[in-house]
Amino acid sequence: MAERLTTQQVAEQLGVKVETVYAYASRGQLSSERAPGGKGSTFDAREVAELAARGRRAPVRPAPGEAPAAALWGSEPVTVRTGLTLIENGRLYYRGRDAVELASRCGFEAAIGWLWGLGADAPVELRVPPATAEALARAAAALPDGIRLPDRLRISATVAAALDPLRFDLRERTVHAAGAALIAGMVEALPRTAPDPGPDASLAARLWSRLATAAPTPEALSCLDRALVLLIDHELAVSTVAARLAASARAHPYAVVSAGLGATDGPLHGAASPLAHRMLAEVLADGAVPVVSDYLRTGRPIPGLGHRLYPEGDPRAVALLDAVRRLDGGAAVVAAVADVEAAAGPAGRPELRANIDLALAAMALTAGLPAEAGEVVFAVARTPGWLAHAVEEYHEEPLRMRARAGYVGPRPQA
Repeated sequence: MAERLTTQQVAEQLGVKVETVYAYASRGQLSSERAPGGKGSTFDAREVAELAARGRRAPVRPAPGEAPAAALWGSEPVTVRTGLTLIENGRLYYRGRDAVELASRCGFEAAIGWLWGLGADAPVELRVPPATAEALARAAAALPDGIRLPDRLRISATVAAALDPLRFDLRERTVHAAGAALIAGMVEALPRTAPDPGPDASLAARLWSRLATAAPTPEALSCLDRALVLLIDHELAVSTVAARLAASARAHPYAVVSAGLGATDGPLHGAASPLAHRMLAEVLADGAVPVVSDYLRTGRPIPGLGHRLYPEGDPRAVALLDAVRRLDGGAAVVAAVADVEAAAGPAGRPELRANIDLALAAMALTAGLPAEAGEVVFAVARTPGWLAHAVEEYHEEPLRMRARAGYVGPRPQA
């Protein structure tokens, strides 16, 4: 019989608390059996020795303010160090500058320049080369009717990559140039539904012409620009982790963006806004109480409420809803958001306050944009953030975030 260790013995051998031992077991890193007599658990000494040899402490739940860690090849967990974005005391900062303040003063192009470390007065020119624009237009025209706009974004990244013979040049300046063209190309690949604002218009104006059916008011365009800035980066969100993993394998910037876009397709991340849009539209038609009650009765989470990184509420949502309130009809939509918060539960609970997904839905409903507009805005806005993280990762050791599995399948036959 293999030697068995008690929980206390395992904790002493690994140098961890007893609670951590049980956390290892719950995640499949150690297999446990009930001790004789049914009191406590025992563990395979060989598994414990292997875990100790790897020097791998499982990141069960990061401490407050601690960055998530990724496991290396058989060594200590690595903290992903970044000089881009900080979330602290309920606020969001880009390179030390408050994101809400930046969004109130700068457009999207200037915010990209700031995030990319080019300076406070270095807006990035977002232009797509004519040959690439023509190829993207041909690819878009070949797609069947009914293709969702977020799917068109993913296709455009693939087409743009195929047209760039220098895509494997990972020097920072080249990545920035490719990224600026890609961001513009993603918008260029969307069908135009409103008057063309012209080639010298801001990216927000060009994106508006792909989402709306009429020209924007100055207030509406400013609101969209603010949304883009507020979403440009968010530390190690799931799509950013996917992007950094791709960059760790030295994938080119287009592939990095494709990895990020793939992660945004889930309803728990970038695709959360359309769900909030549908719910808020129902609230505007039928009132908050019956709609929220139906969600609660059927056990469905109410979309667009709460964010675990903001214990006092999402500051991005507050800033964007303030801009929405100033649009024609915006006051009624923002009031509906407040009604949702009130109907969801007692006041003062941060998990029942609007997050950025619900704020995007409020913007889209007020401006008459389609339900998927929030998802498109999220993806376009986050692209420069993914590229900034890629530049950081290109300077790190390759493949440093290769995780190790906690195998729970059948053991090999002797």
